[in-house]
Amino acid sequence: MTDQIRQTRLPSGLTVVTERMDRVGTVSFGAYVSTGTRNEPAAENGVSHFLEHMAFKGTTSRSAVKIAEEIEDVGGHINAYTAREQTAYYVKLLREDLALGVDIIGDILTRSTFAQDEVERERGVILQEIGQANDTPDDIIFDHFQETAFAGQPMGRPTLGTEDLIRDMPRETLMSYMGAHYTTQNMVVAAAGNLEHDTVVNLVEKHFADLPSRPVPPRDAGHYTGGEFRQEKDLDQAHLVLGFPSVGFGDPDYYPVMLLSAILGGGMSSRLFQEIREKRGLVYSVYSFNLPFTDSGIFGIYAGTGEKEAEELVPVTLAELLRIQRDITPQELARARAQLKSSLLMSLESTGSRCEQIARQLQIYGRLVPISETIRKIETVTAEDIQRVATRLFRGRPTLATLGPISRVPSLDSICGKLAA
Repeated sequence: MTDQIRQTRLPSGLTVVTERMDRVGTVSFGAYVSTGTRNEPAAENGVSHFLEHMAFKGTTSRSAVKIAEEIEDVGGHINAYTAREQTAYYVKLLREDLALGVDIIGDILTRSTFAQDEVERERGVILQEIGQANDTPDDIIFDHFQETAFAGQPMGRPTLGTEDLIRDMPRETLMSYMGAHYTTQNMVVAAAGNLEHDTVVNLVEKHFADLPSRPVPPRDAGHYTGGEFRQEKDLDQAHLVLGFPSVGFGDPDYYPVMLLSAILGGGMSSRLFQEIREKRGLVYSVYSFNLPFTDSGIFGIYAGTGEKEAEELVPVTLAELLRIQRDITPQELARARAQLKSSLLMSLESTGSRCEQIARQLQIYGRLVPISETIRKIETVTAEDIQRVATRLFRGRPTLATLGPISRVPSLDSICGKLAA
């Protein structure tokens, strides 16, 4: 760890972490809350995302328009996102405008008014967002996949919520949820760029002073179930996601699984891309991914294909899953290592990426992880490690989600039989 990264725990319990980057003229600043979709009660599914939208809709001192104008008057950028385990609010500005950015993020997280007219207006926006997602098959298929993989659990519910729940969600639910989860113990404030740590700490102490300090409600553990979702629909393409139980951030096999994904479906040179698209022309898009969570994870493969091609696509994919358990070349391993390392090192050049990384490291691991440690872990993974985790993953119960003209897509039982052969 370099001496450019510093952290301070305020008397309130709020953690502030910064990384100084002398060669840039900007600063990224963000508040990262350890709450998301998996923290929501069933009757409040979508509240995290609804709350994220409402944070920009006015405070006791700023209207929604004024928030946008103040940031854009100085050429800055403000945004937020909601995930299954995290909600984030962040700004990027010139270094001389850092105080404004901290002021606005602190303001929206401690003094939002949730005016009823703004709640109704944003309710309509979110319903439009849900409608758009439902009309986008290569987007909504992942919601069906997640819901099938973690059936009947908060981990499996859609981040946007459902139309019925959003339509009926009262203002009081948003305020209550924010009060319970947006606490000093459940948030890390981070900044990266051309900054002084002590200046950031002083600004946070001032503008986050009203953040409550109280115990955080427990979250449900995620239990992978697996299963099958099939929906016949009049589309030009069949959309498929095939997945398996995987590892969380803290699992010793985290880096072998990441390298497995790179070799199997991580780019144009990957096995799936070369075999399925380049050699056979069965798809336009095919790739693999690993989604780690704090206590579990899921590994998946996505493909979009034609109705007739789907019949050939699945057996070819399964053959690659079996083959990678037996054979990985030195060239493939070296290429996968290079991809992971370059992605990591390139992210160091972005203030936004570094801001998020140092916050997430504290939330996930409880410490800052040196880059050298991460690179060492990538370098020490062997071909045998990757083959072993491939067997560990692909012998687990699969999850299959399919949407579109899917009559020729094999059943989950058929897939299980081929993988067990």
